[in-house]
Amino acid sequence: MKHILVTGGAGFIGSSLIKSLINDHEVSITCVDNFDSFYPKAIKLLNISTFIHHPQVKFLDFDLADADELKKQLTEKFDVIIHLAGKAGVRPSIEQPLAYQRANVNATQNLLEFAMRQGIKQFVFASSSSVYGVNPNTPWKENEPLMPISPYASTKLSCEQLGHVYSHLYEIRFLALRFFTVYGPAQRPDLAIHKFFKSIINEQPIPVFGDGSTSRDYTYIDDIILGIKACINYDKSMYEIINLGNHNTITLSNLIASIEATCGKKAIIDRQPEQPGDVPQTYADISKAHRLLDYSPKTDLNTGLEQFYKWYVTNEATLK
Repeated sequence: MKHILVTGGAGFIGSSLIKSLINDHEVSITCVDNFDSFYPKAIKLLNISTFIHHPQVKFLDFDLADADELKKQLTEKFDVIIHLAGKAGVRPSIEQPLAYQRANVNATQNLLEFAMRQGIKQFVFASSSSVYGVNPNTPWKENEPLMPISPYASTKLSCEQLGHVYSHLYEIRFLALRFFTVYGPAQRPDLAIHKFFKSIINEQPIPVFGDGSTSRDYTYIDDIILGIKACINYDKSMYEIINLGNHNTITLSNLIASIEATCGKKAIIDRQPEQPGDVPQTYADISKAHRLLDYSPKTDLNTGLEQFYKWYVTNEATLK
């Protein structure tokens, strides 16, 4: 039986991963989350409600950036670390760069030190498409020049490089997965799809930054989870950076139109200027993920939006 450490396990991606993993009776899971105040604790409690008392899951509440607390709390041996915890969000990172450095880089360094001390050889890290910055050479391959334009993006790149150091020095297999705009049931409330559904359903204006021509490679949560799970037993190389996207880019205007169609209401547009740190386009080349992980996204945007809508309507009272 594999013992898997999942950090950020009460968040959107982490809780979705754990729900999928507990269907596999060959794993036990330790879930770490410190209920960061970035969004309401009630939402994270909803995320973990189906597995918090599951016999295969142990839950720990502490801050990974506190090295002493990490040593005190993590005393068991793990086969795999899946590190999804961290402060998210491009725009807030511009306001709080030091907090992002601590939560993202310091915490990752602490976990890598823990992996080195404990002899843990499989480390999966949640990176981000934001590391590519402004780059018109799309779709982006993993070997593109990187020019991050936000503190959040720079912390993710720093963690990728830390992973390379520890992989080289201590033979830890480090797999950095660059996620491209993940959405679906339980998506964070600060992200566009969640915010747009909430505002349109409640007939409130939605903020649209720029003219609506910016585009994103929206990737459904179930596809991301399949990519993460494929890394648990990956053993072909010691260090890899891998895009996990949908290989399809959608403009903001078309996204809004699709959301309108899904919930049967028109959006009230509040046009605002473009924001610092935002990139005009994201678009993943996923050929490497397909080759190494047999990754092949299955969910189209309209299907994914419908699944999010059903989840939102079911849980709307908690999400207000």
